[in-house]
Amino acid sequence: MITRLISITFLAGLLALTAGCNTMEGLGEDVRNLGSAIEGSANENKNED
Repeated sequence: MITRLISITFLAGLLALTAGCNTMEGLGEDVRNLGSAIEGSANENKNED
């Protein structure tokens, strides 16, 4: 259930990001920011163990 909620949230966020950028450069920046957010979340969860 939580995995499904995370997936839906991720896809909704990705849709919002791609709708907000008008150029390939903007898309690249959005993807980079998304990757940084995912990496930060992974590091937080790794340190909680």
